[in-house]
Amino acid sequence: MKKKRNRSRPTEPFEVRLQKFARDARAAARRLPLGRERDALMKKARQTENVLDVSAMLAVRHADAANER
Repeated sequence: MKKKRNRSRPTEPFEVRLQKFARDARAAARRLPLGRERDALMKKARQTENVLDVSAMLAVRHADAANER
């Protein structure tokens, strides 16, 4: 018999966790001296913010499509 996987669900929505990650990455990058590591963290923060923007646009489109039905 298989054991059941002990999995806990995240307590916060995905968007909130993404916002925290972007904020923390940007803050960590500010503490670093100029260089590759700082650039990489800033890039990750920007990419995460872009994901949040796209997610928000899709949510609006989905809500609009649902209202048209």
